[in-house]
Amino acid sequence: MAQRYGGKYSPDRTDKASPAPKNPFDGQTRSRAGGRVNFLFLAPLPLAVSAFFLDPAGLALRLVAFGLLILAAWLTREGVLAHEAYDARKIARRPAAPRKILGSVTTGLGLALAGFMGGGVMNAVIFGVLGAALHVMAFGPDPMKNKGMEGVDEFQTDRVARAVGEAEKLLAAMKDAILRARDRELERRVDSFQATARHMFRTIEDDPRDLTAARKYLTVYLMGARDATVKFADIYSQSRNSAARADYVRLLDDLETNFTARTQKMLTDDHADLNIEIDVLRERLAREGVVSS
Repeated sequence: MAQRYGGKYSPDRTDKASPAPKNPFDGQTRSRAGGRVNFLFLAPLPLAVSAFFLDPAGLALRLVAFGLLILAAWLTREGVLAHEAYDARKIARRPAAPRKILGSVTTGLGLALAGFMGGGVMNAVIFGVLGAALHVMAFGPDPMKNKGMEGVDEFQTDRVARAVGEAEKLLAAMKDAILRARDRELERRVDSFQATARHMFRTIEDDPRDLTAARKYLTVYLMGARDATVKFADIYSQSRNSAARADYVRLLDDLETNFTARTQKMLTDDHADLNIEIDVLRERLAREGVVSS
């Protein structure tokens, strides 16, 4: 859809009072689930094509090998995404299932079956071992231990994980709804708000004690934002009502301001708690006769 060009010094700007949107790509890194992983879905295609030129037994074996390699590609992609989510957090549990390792094993089995059809047992062993080893070298193993969990209440981290998971669903519904409005500027504003909300999510994950204070932001406020976005998208997609658009932009501004303020307060409280712990430790050391310089 064509849009009017506008910038900081353009005339007749209607959003002069709006704060600059937060860049949704701040703190983001390029996903590793890209070209190499996608290639794994394409590589087995010759097996599927050539299978239809063989006898029924050969057809069945090659289709099984093709299915194993596609399964391995899917496991690898899910494992890479889980590893990225693990690396992005200061406190994280190891993945429930070692998907990349399972992907390596499945790759080896698929290549072994394809090699057995072409040259017997020796080819199957060589193809299977090399395929699994190269897969591990290319994508690495899964994280095998928890990160930053020492001294952390696992019950609290489970509560946070569930709350953040529900909040992410609300953000996804909000994003899907605003797409119906077909307004790129509003899509960018929603992306900016989502980046602000996710900054709060990461703060809560780092310190689960903040969940109680931020519970209404993850439920009531996000539910209201989702419902308002759905209603606005339905109205704006039909009438292009400028007043409704201005009201919705003000709502996003208010939400972003409130979420930012709440996150900053949580960070300030965490710093105050740290100062208290340092002061208590200094007093104990002083009673023991240890004096810091």
